[in-house]
Amino acid sequence: MATTTLTKAPRGYDPAAAKPFLEQFDRVKDGLPGAGLSWLNDLRSQGHHRFAALGLPTVKNESWRYTNLRALDKLAFQPAAGTGDTVRFDVLPTVRTDGTTGPRLVFVDGRFRAELSSTAGLPAGVELLNLADALARKPDLVAEHLGRIAAPDDQPLVALNTAFLADGPVLHVPRGVTVEETIELVFVSVGSEAQPTAFHPRGLIVAEAESRAVIVEHHVGLGSCTTLSNGVTEVFVGEGALVHHYKVQREHAESFHLSHTAAKVAGKGVYDNFILTIGAKLSRNEVNSVLDGEEGDTHVSGAYMVRGGQHVDTTTFIDHAKPCCTSREVYKGVIDDQARAVFQGKIIVRPNAQKTDGYQQNRALLLSDTAEIDAKPELEIYADDVKCSHGATVGELDDDQLFYLRARGIDKAAARGLLIGAFLSEALGEIAEESVRDAFQSYVADWQNAR
Repeated sequence: MATTTLTKAPRGYDPAAAKPFLEQFDRVKDGLPGAGLSWLNDLRSQGHHRFAALGLPTVKNESWRYTNLRALDKLAFQPAAGTGDTVRFDVLPTVRTDGTTGPRLVFVDGRFRAELSSTAGLPAGVELLNLADALARKPDLVAEHLGRIAAPDDQPLVALNTAFLADGPVLHVPRGVTVEETIELVFVSVGSEAQPTAFHPRGLIVAEAESRAVIVEHHVGLGSCTTLSNGVTEVFVGEGALVHHYKVQREHAESFHLSHTAAKVAGKGVYDNFILTIGAKLSRNEVNSVLDGEEGDTHVSGAYMVRGGQHVDTTTFIDHAKPCCTSREVYKGVIDDQARAVFQGKIIVRPNAQKTDGYQQNRALLLSDTAEIDAKPELEIYADDVKCSHGATVGELDDDQLFYLRARGIDKAAARGLLIGAFLSEALGEIAEESVRDAFQSYVADWQNAR
């Protein structure tokens, strides 16, 4: 078995925590898809060595000061063994209400399930594949884009994902093509009763110039086994292209969900991202978007609802690299019981990015005296002709509004539900696709009714 020497890491990282994952890598590396591709071996090796040097981030790292990953050290996660292949589903999550099945890829514990997937409704020329197949059938497309914007250099979890990358969705929309059907990506966490399991899905979305696509990710859990999903998705938005990228995370209470999405937006392109977080014991959604062409636009918004002892971290980074670009962020969260939320949002405006228009807002509603949120909005501006604003507010349910509703015969639970729904409506209103918005609103209602 090969061995890896752990080097001294910069402050804020724990290289010793990398050792169990590195030992797993030595055992599985030769069986990973595309092992015969030299460029892919080099990419995996880069991720492996960088993760060995850094290890897991600790609370001494500024960007992780509010989210502690120490629990991962104690659980000794093992690579998912594919036991989820025997799992059958009565109903898969979908935003479709007409009973039809459109283009869909399904992954169970990070592994593709062809019998549950379909490419029905895709226009000619559009490729929707799992990564393992794409490496065999479209290696040039994957080689051109994989690892280009989600680099492992200073992102230890991206490095870990890069070392283990084996499967995930690959979508390629050619120039000028509009995909009318919503594309759904379903990720199911099952795990094993014998031991905690980890998987590292890697996604790639390439939308060429003047193309259009709507993608919805569903992350759900079955059972109560402890799982770790450490996913990375890279999104390339071509000139004048439009990508709506929506995600709902409803994994079970013993799961850990870590996600990094990196987008690069060309001139006049639009990247629209929305994440609804409801599940998982600990989750972190990190979204980075680089506006790399004039008149580019990015919307990075979401809502989170947590209770019990859940911990949710939303971290965003919007890079205005070119002039005349706009960005908009609207996040709203509801925190109950002893749950804790984190919001870290940073907008950077580069020296030549004049005429930038950046907007960021995070508002949180605390439903109990023990609920907690840490908010850290940031602006870093190196240009002088810009319009940027940010804000973060925290509040409670308004007693006067609650009294008003109850005075009109509405019971307390229903009144609270109405106020919570009204509070979240602004964030959900950022979802441009009506069918997706309706589905996400139903998930919000389910969360309230589960109390």
